[in-house]
Amino acid sequence: MGKSPKVRKHFSSSILLWVRNDQPRDRGMAYWKGPHSRIISATPGMEEYRQIHLAEDNRGVWPATAGMETVIPAARKIDGVAEVTFKSIFSVFQGRKQTQMAYKDEINLFRRTLLYLGPPGWSRWYEVGRPGEEVGSRVLVYLRRRDSVGAAAFRRFINAELAPALAASGLLKELRTQTFLPWTRRLWDTPNVAHDNPADQRFHASLILGFADAAAQAAFLESHEVSSLSRGLARFASAAHAYQVSEALTFVKGGVALPDDQE
Repeated sequence: MGKSPKVRKHFSSSILLWVRNDQPRDRGMAYWKGPHSRIISATPGMEEYRQIHLAEDNRGVWPATAGMETVIPAARKIDGVAEVTFKSIFSVFQGRKQTQMAYKDEINLFRRTLLYLGPPGWSRWYEVGRPGEEVGSRVLVYLRRRDSVGAAAFRRFINAELAPALAASGLLKELRTQTFLPWTRRLWDTPNVAHDNPADQRFHASLILGFADAAAQAAFLESHEVSSLSRGLARFASAAHAYQVSEALTFVKGGVALPDDQE
């Protein structure tokens, strides 16, 4: 283990997305990357806007761990995640016009959307890679808190134990974490698409793990260190759904809309 890296705290939201299944999946993913991204990118007040495209074949890459669900149920398998980081809490109120446009456009590509949000500071980016260092492979992990574990204890474990241990491993090129407030449909009740989210299917935190390449990712996930961490995680989480990321595309960076998306 190396020394603990610096961490920057942010105000972020994640919108979990399922593309329409009455048309080819590729068509929906391409529309999200194209016309829909331009609507979102024009929203004022954003520090960053990133699309996390998930591989179509995703059964769960987290190591099997006793007492924790690591196989992703096919019926709830996510297609992608819109990751939005705001400049401040006041930014939420700046983009109402663009948000209304996004609401109306969702029906063109999505069948279900769910928004998860934490207050400022609950999104954390760890400086685990060198500036400009390429991330060749990513995994997005969604965690479900055990019913027997309190929300504060769960957040404390993620922020004070799990994330620092991952960051200090010296093997990651990217590490971002989010812990969420209790989910409520009112935050993102868009028309014409589903927002069903049964209590036993909700998530309470996420991790983005970036690696130099697929081989480094596999070695990390198969390591003794991760097996040990996962056994500790199972005391707090009932599920760890780890998705293979196919693309992570940035459209707004440093508060500026980019002319072309960046991988």
